Amino acid sequence: MSFIQGTSKFELQSSLQLTEFVDQLLEPLKKRRNFYIVKLGLHEALVNAVKHGNNLDPHKSIKVKRIITPNWCVWQIQDQGNGLEQKKRIFHLPKRVDSINGRGLYIIHECFDDVRWSPKGNRVQLALKR
Repeated sequence: MSFIQGTSKFELQSSLQLTEFVDQLLEPLKKRRNFYIVKLGLHEALVNAVKHGNNLDPHKSIKVKRIITPNWCVWQIQDQGNGLEQKKRIFHLPKRVDSINGRGLYIIHECFDDVRWSPKGNRVQLALKR
């Protein structure tokens, strides 16, 4: 399977209308076998940036950089928030099954091969082996 290599930059106003944006970010992978798993993880990371990073502020935006190399597909998602503290970057399921929050980071870590945070915590890098 061939992919176009290179870097693409995208910017989105802080909104939860993400379906078309996620599809655009995943265009080079649409024929990949685990496409829907990657789509779920990327969507979750974008929702976190909009909801928790930018606090649903419509005046703020999300910046995404997509990097495709021979070995990796990488997405860097940056919001305009204060960042997620190191101690809150925990990725496990919530203890209570009926909890309505707390699954996002777990889902993201399950969908990608590598997840890294900027020191400030307002940029996450998601990487998938090709």
